[in-house]
Amino acid sequence: MDPVNHPRLTLLTHPLVQHKLTIMRRRETSTGEFRALAREISLLMAYELTRDLPVRDVPIDTPLEPMMAPAIVGKKLCIVSILRAGDGIASGMLDLVPSARVGHIGMYRDPITKRPVEYLLKLPEDVAERLVIVVDPMLATGYSAAAALERLKAAGCANLRFACLLAAPEGVSVLARTHPDVPVYACAVDRVLDEHAYIRPGLGDAGDRLFGTK
Repeated sequence: MDPVNHPRLTLLTHPLVQHKLTIMRRRETSTGEFRALAREISLLMAYELTRDLPVRDVPIDTPLEPMMAPAIVGKKLCIVSILRAGDGIASGMLDLVPSARVGHIGMYRDPITKRPVEYLLKLPEDVAERLVIVVDPMLATGYSAAAALERLKAAGCANLRFACLLAAPEGVSVLARTHPDVPVYACAVDRVLDEHAYIRPGLGDAGDRLFGTK
């Protein structure tokens, strides 16, 4: 199956998203500009990811008269960041939904096996009752995302979504195989993973570019 045509994958093709992503890809883009663009794109992504939040009409008073107006109902959503780079996406989404709860899953990629190793799990107590958006800028091998989703399902989460800036076909295929029930949102699916598990053409190491560590 072509992962780009997988029914659970949504590509965010809005011109503003694509334009900002192009600037992020450029080698000469500074750390500060890269971080600001990640925040801006993340806010736009959150708009799409929350499109179907449930609402109901509630009574309010405008300055002129009473009316019934739509308001979001139920528990506020939870954004779960896969550390460390996921925080660069979570911060932009919180600009749109500042009342959202935030969880963290700390993982690093073993340089030999390319498999994730978990070192931190911190979630809201009622996370299972919320819509949970898992965020990581890059869906490369897909193993970290798959492991994070598995941990959240073990915690009782049933309403899950995964969001990233860039995906590799290999990573999308892993999520399609391991978590076919979880919608995936990406701004682009690039050509391939290289032998070091970097997305090509990609944008480099998202964590290093967000935090200026390389």
